[in-house]
Amino acid sequence: MSIVDNKKAFFDYFIEERFEAGIVLEGWEVKAIRAGRAQIKEAYVVIRKAELFLIGAHISPLISTSTHVFADPTRTRKLLLNALEIRKLIGKVEQKGHTLVPINLHFSKGNVKCEIGLAKGKKQHDKRAATKEREWEIEKGRIARGDIS
Repeated sequence: MSIVDNKKAFFDYFIEERFEAGIVLEGWEVKAIRAGRAQIKEAYVVIRKAELFLIGAHISPLISTSTHVFADPTRTRKLLLNALEIRKLIGKVEQKGHTLVPINLHFSKGNVKCEIGLAKGKKQHDKRAATKEREWEIEKGRIARGDIS
């Protein structure tokens, strides 16, 4: 069950591989995510000392957050992956043009997971071609239904 998707990632990047990572969250963050107050549009993933971190994800605290807890909505959150997968990702990211982007946040067996993608950046002409292809698919659907205007 998807909570929030990063549609911008598919517009700006070619997603080559996908990985499901656990995410280290505080209690108030889980409650806020369940309430749908998460946003990963400007988020990205970095590798530091053979560990993955999610930077720039914004989780707005609920109004009912405890008064003694300081809620930082854009704090750096650690991603949890198998060591073999992390080594594989480090090797791929060191290649020119590859990066890691968060694709979505979703629930898996009651836990919040972050799907990350190994991505290669699109050029401007690639984005135009993708837009033309999407528009053509819409037009084909209209023609097939007989909605010719």
